[in-house]
Amino acid sequence: MRTLIKHGLIVDGNKTKAFKGDLLIEDDKIAKISPEINEDADKIIDAKDRVVCPGFIDTHSHSDLVILVNPYNEVKIRQGITTEVLGQDGISMAPLPKEYISPWRKNLAGLDGESDEINWEYETTNNYLSMMEDNGVGLNETYLVPHGNIRMEAMGLEDRPATKEEIQKMCEITERELKSGAIGLSTGLIYIPCAYSLTEEIIEMCKVVAKYDGVFVVHQRSEADTILDSMEEIIEIGKKSGVKVHFSHFKVCGKQNWKYIPQVIELLEKAKSEGIRVSFDQYPYAAGSTMLGVILPPWAHSGGTDKLLERLRDKEQRQKMKDDIANGIDGWDNFVQFAGIDQIFVTSVKNKKNEFAIGKSLLELGQIRGIDPLDATFDLLLEEENAVGMVDFYGLEEHIIGFMKREEQNVCTDGLLAGKPHPRAYGSFPKILGRYVRDLGVLELEEAVSKMTKKAATSFNIKNRGELKEGYYADIVIFDKDTVSGCDDFINSMQYPTGIDYVIINGNCVIEEGKYSHIKAGKVLRG
Repeated sequence: MRTLIKHGLIVDGNKTKAFKGDLLIEDDKIAKISPEINEDADKIIDAKDRVVCPGFIDTHSHSDLVILVNPYNEVKIRQGITTEVLGQDGISMAPLPKEYISPWRKNLAGLDGESDEINWEYETTNNYLSMMEDNGVGLNETYLVPHGNIRMEAMGLEDRPATKEEIQKMCEITERELKSGAIGLSTGLIYIPCAYSLTEEIIEMCKVVAKYDGVFVVHQRSEADTILDSMEEIIEIGKKSGVKVHFSHFKVCGKQNWKYIPQVIELLEKAKSEGIRVSFDQYPYAAGSTMLGVILPPWAHSGGTDKLLERLRDKEQRQKMKDDIANGIDGWDNFVQFAGIDQIFVTSVKNKKNEFAIGKSLLELGQIRGIDPLDATFDLLLEEENAVGMVDFYGLEEHIIGFMKREEQNVCTDGLLAGKPHPRAYGSFPKILGRYVRDLGVLELEEAVSKMTKKAATSFNIKNRGELKEGYYADIVIFDKDTVSGCDDFINSMQYPTGIDYVIINGNCVIEEGKYSHIKAGKVLRG
């Protein structure tokens, strides 16, 4: 199959100045790029007045479960994403020992959703990736092995430091999963059980990752009050292990913490000066999204979701949770404190009876139920077995722009797909091109495309993708730079972007003049 793209404005992902030209695809690879190509082709695409660039790479995705149930993942492809990185925040699908299936499904539900449509007895990363391969995928998928899953297999879900023997076991599991195809290790140090780990545990695991030249992707312990200490910890891990460090969804949360932004930038510079390879990703919104259970103090989750539910039923334990939320705990990111109950909104539930809560703030939830907002929130978490998603507003656009312009930055969605999701799930990449390139001129077109493509591929060692280059895989986006735009509406967030006219994945035209075809064009990219 030969496809010829004619008359496009070619932006190659390498920051090269855009030029008008043609591009020839043969089967799944780019065969030729030239100012003019006059050769026979099975399909000719007229890209006049449109940009032709590499397919976008979403380095922080939560499609881990969705991709097994709905392999097409149109939400991502519609915004030009051709490759996504799964296994984020230290809690994902694999490895998963059979004895932990029930509590882990509950722990995972708030981030990645829940389903009875799949067989959960796959146990290992190799088997999980094989399930995707057997079922087919709409776009390219690659995987980070999650710290929390590894820790669970090695020592369960208890709130305690690991022994030397348990750390050794974690290192062995990490190596096993890297050999199976994971491209690195992720952790989420606000999520259970990752939050129970000490720095030394992570250093030892990262030494294994460094041996395979993998990437360590981290949702750090704090993005708020103790962010400086948190970043120092990650720099120490990078320095002592030699691993490549990538900060997830980089930001500083809460008005009282914005004063730390200059020091945060100094720490990025410090890491580079010490020879640590550092990068980060970012979504272009001043609001985050995660599982609602993170508003509870870490001790409330000890032992897993079933233990959490027991504590939520206990009046004394509830009061202790309220006290800790009111007073704070050293080193814990207190979402209620930095966002406020009026700026945290429910985005997803699993039971129909509680769908009324979707789109409501915690303050409104309390008003609807006629009780204290925290009690109303605790009740909702109990009724939903912790499977509740949320959005929280934390910052200002000027801060987003400041981090966006850093050379370490690449773009991501961090999109949770259940319920009424954060608009980033539908619009992150087109929003960059529309608002921050065309409207505000914050980034040049070539730089923005590079941050969505080559920069991401380089940070995650994704080979032969992320550039328009002869011999590379034909993952290509064609868009109208004058109309491209991404959703910025938190009320009606489920809106496809405008201006993304063509998406080609491994040489297959999946979107043509804005019309989507259900094609399993992707590949599972094993490390």
